[in-house]
Amino acid sequence: MGDHWFEEAASHMGEAYLRYSFTKGTEQEIEFLINQLELKPGMKVLDVGCGPGRHAHLLAKAGIEVLGIDISEKFISIASRKDISGSRFLRLDAREMQFDKDFDAVISLCQGAFGLAGKPQIPVGLNDPDGEILKRMSASLVSGGKIALSAFSAYFQMHYMEKEDTFYADHGVNHEVASLKNTDGKEIKKDLWTSCFTPRELRLLAANAGLVVEHIWSVSPGKYERLPATYTKPEFLVIAKR
Repeated sequence: MGDHWFEEAASHMGEAYLRYSFTKGTEQEIEFLINQLELKPGMKVLDVGCGPGRHAHLLAKAGIEVLGIDISEKFISIASRKDISGSRFLRLDAREMQFDKDFDAVISLCQGAFGLAGKPQIPVGLNDPDGEILKRMSASLVSGGKIALSAFSAYFQMHYMEKEDTFYADHGVNHEVASLKNTDGKEIKKDLWTSCFTPRELRLLAANAGLVVEHIWSVSPGKYERLPATYTKPEFLVIAKR
């Protein structure tokens, strides 16, 4: 399994990750996605970059079989502590997963894996790391299966640029030094690298992965809605079909 800069951050935060405000709207996100992905009890879903399992647990409670994968051993350990029938978790690098038409739907939300693979030192293009992850997500789907993917908006990032951040325009990657606390309140400073996208880029990456985009909406964590693409929301939500 390859190294990833996010592992240290996740290992430090642990369960404190679930204290961040962006995790508080999980129920609304899942309710919205069950409808948009046309999920029914007994269907199989892959959660790529599942973190501590907040989305996977709720899907399982709705009768859906979920496999959550994450590169963070700490997050997988936390997710596995909840004994919820229908959910299971595996430590796996999304850049290396090799599923083949095993799932009815795939999700990757809140920069769980897609959006965390790029750095200014890595060449970009349709075969960049985020694009490769999307290809592997697509390969995991049955024919006609759907993907729900959230991606940070380049428009929002540039319009509401924090003075401490650095945006690498040639790569579409934003860098920040974040203060991360664990459950005991111990704080560390950590470099965070987040790929940012325009709707056009997302459509091109999707097409390169064998996906047909049905919708791209502008959303905020915990407030998924059918809002046409705009610069005023931090994320784009892509719904695409294989």
